[in-house]
Amino acid sequence: MSYYDHTMTSKREQKELTHQTILESAARLVRERGIAGARVADVMGRARLTVGGFYAHFGSKAELIDEALRRTGAKLRDTLFARLDEKPAADRALVILKRYLSPAHRDLQTEGCPLPAVVGEIATTAPEHGAVLRGEVEALAAGIGTHLPAGTPLQRRQLALALVALMYGGLGLARALRGTQLSDEVLKACRALGALAARGDGRR
Repeated sequence: MSYYDHTMTSKREQKELTHQTILESAARLVRERGIAGARVADVMGRARLTVGGFYAHFGSKAELIDEALRRTGAKLRDTLFARLDEKPAADRALVILKRYLSPAHRDLQTEGCPLPAVVGEIATTAPEHGAVLRGEVEALAAGIGTHLPAGTPLQRRQLALALVALMYGGLGLARALRGTQLSDEVLKACRALGALAARGDGRR
């Protein structure tokens, strides 16, 4: 490799690293403050970068938020579905519910699923992110659907979508009630309801 090629490769690698750093900063702020609170200046400040460098990576804040939500969603699915093939088939949906609707996931301040924090904004003040939300719901439901008991494709899709709604809603409410016994009860109740739907029993 020539010196020129090596230099260009290094620059591309550095740009990609900076791009990922900005995305990580945006994802953390979205979890903490929602979409409106994740201002470009704050995102870049958290990343220890100048605001002027933002547009070398993203065309707009909306583009940044969309990519951050997609990236976070993909990482979440990797975690939820990891090593499920090692679990009995009948238990896999319940394992997903336990991983998502857990006190540990609830208590992550700058990690974990950001969607419960932003669905209200997307429904009201930030509809430009609706397409990303639809994609994330579809992707999560599709993944869950492959681990549900036998049924028609329509039945599995309906149940998977219901579980996604239960997961988002349950986690969002538990976060809002964090620090109280009721928060733990909400998580436990949602896991139980999910078990009833996915397995036909209340085991949790």
